[in-house]
Amino acid sequence: MKALLRNGSQGVQRHDARNLQRSWRKFAAFAYVAGQYGYEYEGLSPIPPKGSPNPYFAFRRTPDAVERVTRTAERCPTALQGGQLPGMCLGGNRLRPSAEARRDVDLLHARIMVDYSRTHRQRGVIAFVILPFAMLLPLSRTGFSGTTLLVCAAIWLFFAALWGLGLLIARRRLTKYGRVLTAAGVAWPTRQAASDCRSPEAGQGTVVPRRAGDPGRPSP
Repeated sequence: MKALLRNGSQGVQRHDARNLQRSWRKFAAFAYVAGQYGYEYEGLSPIPPKGSPNPYFAFRRTPDAVERVTRTAERCPTALQGGQLPGMCLGGNRLRPSAEARRDVDLLHARIMVDYSRTHRQRGVIAFVILPFAMLLPLSRTGFSGTTLLVCAAIWLFFAALWGLGLLIARRRLTKYGRVLTAAGVAWPTRQAASDCRSPEAGQGTVVPRRAGDPGRPSP
């Protein structure tokens, strides 16, 4: 949050973050809070994950970011000192949504899960390309044998099976959370989000206006 607010004070148009808490619902709650401070969730970031299973996600600065920060500071003056965060319950888990914010957080969670599920295929392909070289490199120094090659093949097939299982789970997630968004009238990913994911320069100097009545975007 401090990094996001630092970017806001500098007028940075896009803030990139990754989920390191192993809880996608907490990350969705963070996305809601970020929206209250002028950075709305925009989907996958063009920044490569550099071998990590956790991709980066982009948050785009809104045209009324300064006003949002001011209003949020008035409502939650101790948020940055460990107090209540905007839209979250007081005490205990600081990223536990209140009743009034739960629907927006649920929709953000669905959008994040759709985006995360879309990254599984690409991450698996990269791993399949790198893994054989990683196994064969030490063997090139010690010598090849039928046994060692069979071991390498078995390891590769094991990871291939894990990737296939993960792909099946990712597809089910896409279907499940896609239905949630469809029922809420949210079309996701948007064309802007898809193009931002493909282009490293996209979104660096532009702001996407907030669409009135979009249930997938938290309101200030």
